Amino acid sequence: MILSCTNIMVPGNTLTEKAHRLRGWGYKGVTVFADYASWNDEKLEELLTLEDNTGVVPCEFLFISPAAGKLMSENADERAATKALYIKAADVCAKIGAITEIEYMLGPQDPLPLFDVYKQMTQEQEDQFLAVYREIAATVAGTKAAVLLEGINRYESPFMNSIVDCARVAAKLDMDGVGVLPDFFHMSIEEADIAEAISAVAGSIRHVHLGDNNRCTPGQGSIDWERGLKALKATGYNKFLSLECSTMGNPDATIPEAADYLNKILARI
Repeated sequence: MILSCTNIMVPGNTLTEKAHRLRGWGYKGVTVFADYASWNDEKLEELLTLEDNTGVVPCEFLFISPAAGKLMSENADERAATKALYIKAADVCAKIGAITEIEYMLGPQDPLPLFDVYKQMTQEQEDQFLAVYREIAATVAGTKAAVLLEGINRYESPFMNSIVDCARVAAKLDMDGVGVLPDFFHMSIEEADIAEAISAVAGSIRHVHLGDNNRCTPGQGSIDWERGLKALKATGYNKFLSLECSTMGNPDATIPEAADYLNKILARI
């Protein structure tokens, strides 16, 4: 398994500068969150040549935009804007062989789902979501890229909180460029047993996010990382593990410390 880190966690003025720093810290991949409003051909070219110039693979790509996270909004204009944004991100991923992810709806849930947990889509909602998911995933057809479903906790998304639910929905498309993205932070909220949940979706995992139960770097919370990563290894997963969490202060110290912590576990399992 290969360590990666999210670009917005890393100091630096350019993606290339950040990638060089990550390489020095022991990371071989980078997750790229790009501002959609300022995206241009120059930034695309930097992304396309990043691996050759730095040795760091852009393994995941997403756009930051007010339009993100509204894929199944009740507002038709919002739905259209989000779908267009996700298709654009998927098109970038098709060029670099990276993954991106989509959500049903992303944002603070109101009212809070204090006791109504593991909500399921109605058949109509699922059919509508699958139709949009299929259209977005078609953008990466025939490439190494993928459009994944990430299990998002109940306080941020109404459906597909468990990665088992994500895998069930993704499987209905019967397409190569789809799958599941387990996130250890979200799993610490939603899964009764992280290792068992990983085992249950073994054939669907295409990318992994790392963050402890307090959304700090691995080892700074209560997740049993050795057990979780051992379960992941047992599935045959050998792709990227990408930090998506708080740096807890000084990233020049905490991000390399996280790499050391994770590499020691990976060497043992």
